[in-house]
Amino acid sequence: MTARVPTVGLIVPPADGRVPDDGPLLYQGRVRFLARGLGIGAVAPDGFNPVIDGVLEHARELRRAGADIISLMGTSISFYRGAGFTETLRAAMAEVTGVPCTTMSHAIVRALRQLGIRRVAIATSYIDELNERLVEYLAGSGFTVTALESLPMTGIDEIRQVSTGTLVALASRAWERSPGADGIFISCGGLLTLEAIRRLEDRFGVPVTASSPAGFWDVVRLAGADPCSPGHGRLFERTEPPAS
Repeated sequence: MTARVPTVGLIVPPADGRVPDDGPLLYQGRVRFLARGLGIGAVAPDGFNPVIDGVLEHARELRRAGADIISLMGTSISFYRGAGFTETLRAAMAEVTGVPCTTMSHAIVRALRQLGIRRVAIATSYIDELNERLVEYLAGSGFTVTALESLPMTGIDEIRQVSTGTLVALASRAWERSPGADGIFISCGGLLTLEAIRRLEDRFGVPVTASSPAGFWDVVRLAGADPCSPGHGRLFERTEPPAS
């Protein structure tokens, strides 16, 4: 008998409601993805505030469309009001849909722990305000940020266009300022990071993860499917029992 393909619902920041490229690349044919777009105006608190209250209705829409599990696939929009808000929002999503729910901020914590990273060098595309809130969020989850390098951007299109070479150089600077760090994290779900992860792991011999790949690993695992996808970094090569 053919195994059932889980349907994963994604709430994404851009208005176009497109499934991020990483999902099909990592799990082609193994998972069905649905997405709804929030339509943020900018990657900044002023861009998040007008749309954050729409998360629950988008979650309901995804459930009505058949989603078995739902994730808010934006890192900064899920941590910018603090860890308490992040968890309250996740719980509210689960309550209104009746299915398991997660966020990209929950995902990055789980991915860093899975990789054994406690002291972390970070690269982001964020403005200073979001960088500060990211450091606070991670500190509250038991991580130490050893260095942070950023490309202060707020535009969705400009973030999508950041090249792999730029990301590798940015993350390398953070790593080189981080004696004693366990690994590297690249934060912002709009960045295309799979190739950068491979290059950084090859260059420095340490685990590397990033927002979008971690978000897909997390939600696919929570859906009860196999989250592994060899060739895309250490996070996807480790085998563990899927979460119930």
